[in-house]
Amino acid sequence: MAASSPQRMRAYLVVIFLVVAVSFGAVIATDKKPILGLDLQGGISVVLAPVGDVRSESLDVAVEIIRSRVDSLGVAEPEISRQGDNIVVDLPGVKDRDKAIRLVGRTAELRFRPVLASVPSLSSTPTTTVAGSSPPLDESVIAAAVASCDSNQISAALTAGEIPTTKTSNDKRDNCVVLPSREQKSSRLLLGPAALTGKAVDSAKSQFSQGQGYAVTVKFNDAGATKFDALAAESYPKSSPQNEVAIVLDGKIQSAPAFQTDSFSGDVQITGNFSPSEASDLATIINYGALPVQLKRLTVQNVSPTLGQDQLDAGIAAGIIGLLLVSLYMLAFYRLLGLVVITGISLSFVFIYALVAYLGSSIGLTLTLAGVTGLIVSVGVTVDSYVVYFERLKDEVRSGRTIRSAVDVGFTRSFKTVVAADLVSLIGAAVLYFLAVGSVRGFAFFLGLSTVLDLVVAYFFMHPAVSLMARHPRLVAMRKVGIASGLDVVEVKS
Repeated sequence: MAASSPQRMRAYLVVIFLVVAVSFGAVIATDKKPILGLDLQGGISVVLAPVGDVRSESLDVAVEIIRSRVDSLGVAEPEISRQGDNIVVDLPGVKDRDKAIRLVGRTAELRFRPVLASVPSLSSTPTTTVAGSSPPLDESVIAAAVASCDSNQISAALTAGEIPTTKTSNDKRDNCVVLPSREQKSSRLLLGPAALTGKAVDSAKSQFSQGQGYAVTVKFNDAGATKFDALAAESYPKSSPQNEVAIVLDGKIQSAPAFQTDSFSGDVQITGNFSPSEASDLATIINYGALPVQLKRLTVQNVSPTLGQDQLDAGIAAGIIGLLLVSLYMLAFYRLLGLVVITGISLSFVFIYALVAYLGSSIGLTLTLAGVTGLIVSVGVTVDSYVVYFERLKDEVRSGRTIRSAVDVGFTRSFKTVVAADLVSLIGAAVLYFLAVGSVRGFAFFLGLSTVLDLVVAYFFMHPAVSLMARHPRLVAMRKVGIASGLDVVEVKS
């Protein structure tokens, strides 16, 4: 085989160093950094399971709604995925964890109900019977009277005894219900049948309104606007609390604003001395209130930021120690050629850093502890490519070739082995990625990414670097540290 031209070898080296330098410089200049996963920066992981048998399509819709809810929290790169029939929600770096857990698992239908009356709190409702009066009604009888929405029965129930809060099983769209406020559970209201549901909402957003503070603007679709105007026309002339509309989710009154007009024409502004976070929460509830399936929490895992940082530090320390040991071994075994290995590994990791940072900002790729493990394991794959090449060089030199001629012939023959080995690693990573779930996919992705990069570096750096070094007699013949010494060559042939 004809020797590779020095010009082409230099061009290959210039190209790969330029690509790595530009990539790394670009992410530094734009302040891009790898996005760390839940296990490296802390956060929460919630596993949700459907109640009963559900269709796969319903779970897919639930995933999208949960993703929309989570996006409203401002969490950087959350991961919401299905694992069988379960939905796994990973929220790295989330600050208000209780709020996130409440928001993620809400499954009830969002309903707009007219307010019929205030109901005394359970603690203040008298339980004794006045002499000469009728005995208190059974709780189930009162609940049935409330649900019937019959005005006479409800009036009797309100004066006959303690009014129970409506149970979840009786909280149906067409029933009258007694529900507590989300903020003050002792405050309860008697509500009429739902006039409209969350399906009538096109959008809701919080914004600052001059003179009124933070408010929530709700835009209804055509059918919803008609129904809401009908409710407004009926409720507006009445006195408090019957001029209010209750926004209900999960059996709790999220807000109960009073009507200020009898017509809205599709756009409704809800005011009420909201703080910025309260307005944002209410807008999120109205926007993404309903899930198509009922979900229950299987597990909630909290990972503290300190623990995440400790794991990241441990992963980095393990990687550095591994690289140092590999570097020392390569230098001791292959002498000057060991510097080629160290430089090649350094190039690979700088380029991987730039690539992970870019993919994190563009498609949301997150680096997890499993991914770090995949990168550390990939060092073995990379080093193996150099070992295969160097050992082939030894064989070629032993067969009578000069070091300079052995460089090209050895690379041609060894590169086939390198490609075959990397292909096996790549196939294994691909199988793991497509068949596994959770953190195993992160391990597989980064192992596969490193394997592909190993082929690129082997072709554009390893061979050109060794080829150019072999053309310098001094580097070849240096006592104890030269290329010849690293290849166990006793007598150097010109």
